[in-house]
Amino acid sequence: MNQTKYIFVTGGVTSSLGKGIIAASLAKLLQGRGYRTTIQKFDPYINVDPGTLNPYEHGECYVTDDGAETDLDLGHYERFLNVPTSQANNVTTGRVYLSVIEKERRGEFLGKTVQVVPHITNEIKDRMQLLGKSGDYDIVITEIGGTVGDIESLPYIESVRQLVWELGENNGIVIHLTLVPYLAAAGELKTKPTQHSVKTLMESGIKADILVCRTEHELSQELRQKLALFCNVKKEAVIQSIDASTIYEVPNLMLEEGLDVVALKKLDLPKKASPDLKNWNTFLKRLKNPKQTVNIGLIGKYVEMQDCYKSILEAFIHAGAANETKVNVISIHSEHINIDNVEEKLSVLDGVLVAPGFGERGIEGKIEAVRYARENNIPFFGICLGMQMSVIEYSRNILGYADANSTEMNEKTPHPVVNLMEEQKNVTDKGGTMRLGAWKCDIKPNTLAYRIYGEKTISERHRHRYEYNNKYADELQKAGLKASGVNPDTGLVEIVELENHPFFIGVQYHPEYKSTVANPHPIFVNFVAAAVNAHKKNNN
Repeated sequence: MNQTKYIFVTGGVTSSLGKGIIAASLAKLLQGRGYRTTIQKFDPYINVDPGTLNPYEHGECYVTDDGAETDLDLGHYERFLNVPTSQANNVTTGRVYLSVIEKERRGEFLGKTVQVVPHITNEIKDRMQLLGKSGDYDIVITEIGGTVGDIESLPYIESVRQLVWELGENNGIVIHLTLVPYLAAAGELKTKPTQHSVKTLMESGIKADILVCRTEHELSQELRQKLALFCNVKKEAVIQSIDASTIYEVPNLMLEEGLDVVALKKLDLPKKASPDLKNWNTFLKRLKNPKQTVNIGLIGKYVEMQDCYKSILEAFIHAGAANETKVNVISIHSEHINIDNVEEKLSVLDGVLVAPGFGERGIEGKIEAVRYARENNIPFFGICLGMQMSVIEYSRNILGYADANSTEMNEKTPHPVVNLMEEQKNVTDKGGTMRLGAWKCDIKPNTLAYRIYGEKTISERHRHRYEYNNKYADELQKAGLKASGVNPDTGLVEIVELENHPFFIGVQYHPEYKSTVANPHPIFVNFVAAAVNAHKKNNN
């Protein structure tokens, strides 16, 4: 292919219809046909990136290898395609305007009045084509955040209109995702919301090439014909997206509907071979036919919103399928755990994961959960803050430093076993200033970590400001909390573990970000296996 083709995915009627899943599913099918495909997300909010957003506002912040703090949809892209994303795959309005303003300050517009059109739209179009111009991809799918008609989305919709026109016939198409609601009182599906959404899109100068209709019930042929007629698309381009039991079924549902075939036809590309989904369907079969069930407690402080721990929950799905096990994740708010009720809440669990997070709220509950898991031989896995809590717990209850803490929680603690990283001490800006992205870790032989990874050196993604304090390393090592993984450049401890425990590991990085359908993360796979063993032991 000489010219990269572009697919734009817009949404209407309501948010949360699953544009990211549809984009990822289509990309999976195109990838399965042999096309080099990537996906990017354009978000209409004015934050430069999601890094400073409260998880309750926007779900988890997903981190790429190159240190970009991005929208959680990039996690779906990686989990489906098994291809790393980067800074270029996620753009926000804040980043666009910041770039344009910086150019204006440097005098790059030669005294021109800087306006939304053409300056903002040109910036957006440049970023939309950045990955396409790299020569690495045949097809670039661009998801536009928000819904058509939103004030903040208008510059993106206008940019799509211009770009589709500039690219020329068969080089850029628009997929519009809408809702076809079911009115129980009338007993029928209603097309009017979709008609209005498409009309709004057309008022912006864009004709939808394909309609993907989210629905709880099957769309009849008559209904599809009606949508085609009133929305000005071909009947074959009215695609049903019915509710699925798991997001991982969606590629197969889209294959049945012919979404990839219609898209390729409109892009004037050959269908090539049918998509190779053999490994994908093997995963699905194992996922749907588990041989056993385990209960794993997710101890966190944002548990009211599942998207706050999206990558962790998906990593458990991948690891569960690898173990032919249904992982029943029980979310437990760390603020609600104390010494009096910890046994009641955790004794029924086959494993305990203490989740990442920031700030002192709910910290004592996390520490109590670590203690209970350690003392009762329950498989334990701590991620980032969870790893730090295991260091604090061990320092308090084994070393005898009752007031041991992290300086994040108590700057005046006499035993700062977790401390602010040296290079962070003069940082004042909050956005994009943490230790971010992929960093190496050397793993010591004859350790649990080495048995899990089977490699001497690994690379994992980070997002933190505080670290294990090496001043306490000797004491902790002698007392039994081993540092089994260390960054070769900084000497920072990346992994801690206990020897005389069924499974006890804490990691400073975020392994959940790298777990995909094709490559379930080995720590999650081994943790679930340990939970299975614990379940069998407890039920014999």
